[in-house]
Amino acid sequence: MAATAAAAAFNGITKGGSRTVLITGVSKGLGRALALEMAKRGHTVIGCSRTQEKLNSLQSEFPNSDNHLFLNVDVRSNGSVEELARIVVEKKGVPDIIVNNAGTINKNNKIWEVPPEEFDNVIDTNVKGVANVLRHFIPLMITKKQGIIVNMSSGWGRSGAALVAPYCASKWAIEGLSRSVAKELPDGMAVVALNPGVINTDMLASCFGSSAALYQAPDAWALKAATMILNLTGADNGASLTV
Repeated sequence: MAATAAAAAFNGITKGGSRTVLITGVSKGLGRALALEMAKRGHTVIGCSRTQEKLNSLQSEFPNSDNHLFLNVDVRSNGSVEELARIVVEKKGVPDIIVNNAGTINKNNKIWEVPPEEFDNVIDTNVKGVANVLRHFIPLMITKKQGIIVNMSSGWGRSGAALVAPYCASKWAIEGLSRSVAKELPDGMAVVALNPGVINTDMLASCFGSSAALYQAPDAWALKAATMILNLTGADNGASLTV
């Protein structure tokens, strides 16, 4: 394989050319790192976040930012996601890949000490937020008869841990949701639950404190995650994967 062809294959461009990738929760952590890596590889990024200031900061790091689209969206709100879908289709068409990355975690606490509003926020963001995206984008992908959806899970979506029961519950829900939705999709499409591994993010620091710094940085993770995501096909439908 020639050097240029090898580079294109690594970049994930040989499979259908440049892809349009929608990433939720794009303003920090894994979402931010993955967005920058996808753009570096020549793909079009659509990113959304609740924080306009951080979105502006991220957009400033994108060369040729006009090729990409960044929107202020609250995935907890069905109406907000419905508007996102309308704008995305109008400006960029139907995404080839969706990464449901937006997520939050509760402060370390026993379940009976977690405030109700904090529990609700974890479920509304991590579970209902994903469901809202699926509700509005899967019908669009079905019309194209193709599309890959990656729902960010966690090692704690396949095991349990003290003091983060709401988060664990939300990620177990993502595993079940992904497997069930996989059975509803037509051939050519796929939805997977993806455990990113243990990464040094603000969320990890909220659980592990200073020892979070012992784990890999989001940028290093994104190199592997982008390659994995870009190589997903319909054959992966229903899988629970780990980066």
